[in-house]
Amino acid sequence: MRRFRIGSAFGIPIQLDLTFLLVLPLFAWIIGSEMGNTIELLNDTLGAGLDPAVLIDGNLVWVLGVLAAVGLFTGVILHELGHSLVALRYGYPIDSITLWLFGGIAQLTEMPEDWKQELAIAVAGPAVSVVLGVLSYVAFAVLPGAQSAVIEGARFVFAYLALMNVALAVFNMLPGFPMDGGRVLRALLARTRSYARATQIAAEVGKAFAVMLGLFGLFVANNLLLAGLAFFIYIGAQGESRQTTMRAAFEGVTVRDVMTPADHVTAVTPKQSVTELIRTMFEERHTGYPVEKDGEIVGLVTLEDARAVREVERDAYTVGDVMTTDLVTIGPETDVMDALSELQSNSVGRLIVTDEDGEFLGLLTRTDIMTALSIIKSSDAYGVADDADSQTLRTEP
Repeated sequence: MRRFRIGSAFGIPIQLDLTFLLVLPLFAWIIGSEMGNTIELLNDTLGAGLDPAVLIDGNLVWVLGVLAAVGLFTGVILHELGHSLVALRYGYPIDSITLWLFGGIAQLTEMPEDWKQELAIAVAGPAVSVVLGVLSYVAFAVLPGAQSAVIEGARFVFAYLALMNVALAVFNMLPGFPMDGGRVLRALLARTRSYARATQIAAEVGKAFAVMLGLFGLFVANNLLLAGLAFFIYIGAQGESRQTTMRAAFEGVTVRDVMTPADHVTAVTPKQSVTELIRTMFEERHTGYPVEKDGEIVGLVTLEDARAVREVERDAYTVGDVMTTDLVTIGPETDVMDALSELQSNSVGRLIVTDEDGEFLGLLTRTDIMTALSIIKSSDAYGVADDADSQTLRTEP
């Protein structure tokens, strides 16, 4: 999904996802259309003393709906800034803060594995929301009541933000990993067990919470947005658990350990026809090859490149015509998880492994990494990776 940068704070880019452009007017409409019920709720919970006759007047409800929605999402940005500033204090760079369909996300380049640091970062966001709630209540309390529609409208917005910011803090502290409460749970669990094991437990709790939230949203509250949030929590917990499991398994493992060495790699030449390339792929059951010319790797060709040529023209086209020359290379001593990030960020299926002089050492594919992961998880090395010491497992091609 495309994102737009709208500014920055403390050097952190703030972005809007396209989905946010849908949810902001939706929230404004919901707040405006439910103005009567919201006023009743605020009067009951905060003793607000708001006058419905003044507030439910023509287009004023929609103006207040927009102001309350903008204020609410401003609070979400400040909530994420709370996480971000504490993370920066501990030396963890922040890629961006993004507003999207289900709120905000502060994207850390690296997650802390020190439980005290993660606890502080996780708690910072809800703490900011509570402070915003208190400040909003103070602003509401100091405004005189029943003076005019403008002042009464301001009292409504501040009362609404007071309640919603505190509700946001409470909801985020529920143990729905990877929400803030789930990260707090993982931090507390990591005091007495490994980070990987703490993540697995927190993720299972998070998935159970997501299932219950989804069932509640579908069958009790009849709220599809709540069910969608539950789905996001479930997928997030599953993904975080998978990533942490991989980090634990690949601790101390480098590209050299899992790559296919150069002497085990079949290279093709630029002069081979696309038909010959496809025949080689079929015979060797590989879908990508380095292209070699005069002893140097000059490109990379994949099955997708070959498929782009019509079948009747494959004898006329050569590998050199369809190969990719913009190669993504990596060093042999790079951590496997960093290599996986390179694969994902460049949207490629394989990396050329070279030394400092540019000499071709081997090929690293997603399949190499997944095969190595399966072997490590089936070996004694995986059991050790969950403890303080770790082993390196070299996989044979």
